[in-house]
Amino acid sequence: MATVELTSDNFNEIVGGDGTVFVDFWASWCGPCRTFAPVFEQASERNPDMTFGKVDTEAQVELAQAFGISSIPTLLAVRDGVVLYAEPGALPAPALDDLIEKVRQVDMAEVRAEIERAS
Repeated sequence: MATVELTSDNFNEIVGGDGTVFVDFWASWCGPCRTFAPVFEQASERNPDMTFGKVDTEAQVELAQAFGISSIPTLLAVRDGVVLYAEPGALPAPALDDLIEKVRQVDMAEVRAEIERAS
């Protein structure tokens, strides 16, 4: 599956639902973002069971502000509406593949129980 453009109109529907979504916050002027883009795109093609979305921080300022994005690229991993990973930096392909596998293996029942205990 190719990457999906995320906007304020579709973000909550795509990222807040069931399933796994990786979100790349980027900008066209950002060199590391341009380097990471093909790595992200290739990962999306290798993992068709997940959604890979991109947020152009220049066009979607409100989304970038809502997530406190101060450095790009920033990658989010969201599963069943819960943010499991949020870090700036362009990952090399092996590190992204490793992260994808770790997110895939997370026990969401355990995560929800932790969230419940913390609230």
